[in-house]
Order: sequence, then C-alpha cells, then structure tokens
Amino acid sequence: MSSGELVRTALYEEHLALNANIVDFHGFELPIWYSNIKDEHLATRSGAGLFDVSHMGTFRFSGKGVKQWLEGMATQKVSAITTGRCAYTHFLDSNGYIIDDMIFAVVSDSEIIGVPNASMIDVMWQWFSQNLPDDGSVVIENISSEYSILALQGPNSKEILTSVLGETNHIGRFKWQLLSANEHEISGWIQGTGYTGESGYEIFIPNSEAAKLWRLLIAADATPIGLGARDTLRLEKGYLLSGVDFCWPELPESTDFLARDSWETNVPFGLDMGHEFIGKSRVESHDPSDSRWWGVKYTEKGPLPRPGKDVADLQGNIIGKLSSGAPSPSLGNVGIGIGYISGVSEGDEILVVASPRKSVRATIVRPPFV
Repeated sequence: MSSGELVRTALYEEHLALNANIVDFHGFELPIWYSNIKDEHLATRSGAGLFDVSHMGTFRFSGKGVKQWLEGMATQKVSAITTGRCAYTHFLDSNGYIIDDMIFAVVSDSEIIGVPNASMIDVMWQWFSQNLPDDGSVVIENISSEYSILALQGPNSKEILTSVLGETNHIGRFKWQLLSANEHEISGWIQGTGYTGESGYEIFIPNSEAAKLWRLLIAADATPIGLGARDTLRLEKGYLLSGVDFCWPELPESTDFLARDSWETNVPFGLDMGHEFIGKSRVESHDPSDSRWWGVKYTEKGPLPRPGKDVADLQGNIIGKLSSGAPSPSLGNVGIGIGYISGVSEGDEILVVASPRKSVRATIVRPPFV
C-alpha cells in the first residue's frame, strides 16, 4: 500500500468504464480484476489478455559505450545482445544482493531502453545515477511518466495485434522495434516481451494515444485483465516478482529470507558468469547445499500453499519456505508455489506446512508448471 497520493494511469477512466475493481498497487490505482481472476487467467491462456502495465518504469540509457557501462552492473552480458533484441537481467549491490530485475532492449550501440519495476523506479534511478561514468559519456533519462505500456498476451495476440496495427508491427519473442506507420497513427515502440509466459507484446505509446489503442485492441477481441490474473499467470511460469520472491535488504520491507543473489534464484536465463559485474563474488561463493529457488506442486488436496509457508522434508524437518503460492487455474486449481529450499532435486517429495494442523504432500518442480 502507498501512503502518498495515488497515481492514475492514462487508462484509469477506461478501467472505470469496464467496472474494474481498482486497488492501490505501489501507489498506482490499477484494476485487480474486471470479472474474476480465474476467468481472466484462462482467457489469457486460451485467447488474448490485455493488461495496463503503465505503472512500470521506462529508462533511456544513451551514449558511447553504453552497452559496456551497463554490463558492468548487470548479470546479463549486455554486449552480447544485438541491436533490436531484448534481454532479462539482475542488478546486484556491492554485497551481491539483488536490487531489482529488469527487461532491457538494445535500440542501437549507443541507446538502451530499460523497464524497472514500479516500486523500484526511484531506487534504480539512484543506483544507475551513482554509477554513471565520471566523463559524462553515458546519460540516463526517466521517461516513465511520458509513456503508457499495454501488454497483449496469449495465443491469439498476433492475430489481434496485426488486425489493429498491421503485419509490419508484429515482432518476434524478445525483439524490439519502433512502431511502423499504421492506419490508426499509433506511435511508439513494441517489444516481444511479457510476464505471462504466453506469446505476445508490450507496446509503449505516448499517454495521449493509450485510450485509443486500448479500445481498438478490445474491439478486436482482447480481454482486459487485472493484476490478480497477472500474478497467477506469472506464478504458473515461475517468474520472480520483485519485492515478493526477492527483496533488496536496504528496503524497509525486506527480510533476511528475501535477500538473495542470482545463483539462489536459480533462474535459467539472465546470468552470465563470463564477465565482471558488481556483486559477482557472492554469486560465485555458494556451496551446492545452500538454499535455492524451486517450485512445489501439490500431489494431494489440502490448504492452499501461500507465501511464508514452511517447506519440510518427509521427516518433518524444515528445509525452506515459500515466497509465492496459489491455486493454479490452468491445472484445475492444484496448489503450486515457489520458494527457497535446501538439499532438494527435481522430483523429490516434500511437505508444505500449509496450516498448524495440516502438512500437504508436494513434489519439487523446476518451473514452469504449465
């Protein structure tokens, strides 16, 4: 929850017109659902969901040597990402703890666009600013307030997008391009990225054009989706949520349990040990027995897995804890969760201590779950 004045995206009135249930999300007034979470989740998996993710930040990094500069802070080998492509990375502090994760797009050898998480815009701005080259060769701009971001996700997303913006604006997975001329005169850029695990796009447009594009995509059969289904969709694919599955220890809401590095998150992309970056020494220091991020999937019925629930071995010894957990709509509401667990391998049987009176059998899974 936010203690300050709430921010409304350029699509706020569109959400109200659709009778959305609006909540305070990190200081933004955003829809948690329009109809219900389960139906919106399944609509995204089977058709195409449309999300207002304008609360996310947008930074522009530019200057000679910008790729090499960013690479010195990023766990991703930025110099290996070619023009017109996107990639995922962590940024670690000098102690090796994740500050935030980010998708970035290489526009050219001298320009990169990054998308920090909503709650971390100010933190990441400060982090990047204090690590700028002394010679002024790299400049950063915070253009978050100038642009809206619409995410179109699902198996029908290509058909819907091209019907509205034309074939030339279809972009492949983890690619980037400026929006080309289209009959509706929508400008900005488009990325083949998203947070649902489905094929789709994130479209960055001036605020003044957001409502127009939103209506056009809905008229073309996209289903508006709220934050509730966004969370269950990302959980099914095993995508980390900043502040929930990891949290920078310098933040007041952080805990020792959520202070993690890239090795501990066990994510199979975004970490390249073939270059030097801030915090690398901690990533290199782990013993294989250290606690690491895994998924768990219920094999019997019981109280649902929720964040903070302990994970035990079959003898009842506590070996970890969940950071996220929920019923999976795509799997008939089977309980799934992700968290940090010690001494396990994929396929191991464990117990989720779901309530004081009930531990539920589950299996260790390497996400995605679906």
